[in-house]
Amino acid sequence: MAEFELPIYWNDYEDIAMALYERFGDDFNEGKIYRIRFTDLMNWVLEIPAFKGSKEECNEGHLEMIQSQWVYEWRDNQ
Repeated sequence: MAEFELPIYWNDYEDIAMALYERFGDDFNEGKIYRIRFTDLMNWVLEIPAFKGSKEECNEGHLEMIQSQWVYEWRDNQ
């Protein structure tokens, strides 16, 4: 992680996906990523150190996009 990170918000899907992949690595493959409960996914995003969005700004569309980007990130690292 860079020392001077830009803040991350809900629509920064690629940045969120990279952070989730850094955290979980290959613990989640494509099938498992798509089966993650949205409540868990939301909480993991909120735990990202540079994340500045709020729980109230979260919606299903954001979480679906984050899942898709996380799958792309996982595939890129295989």
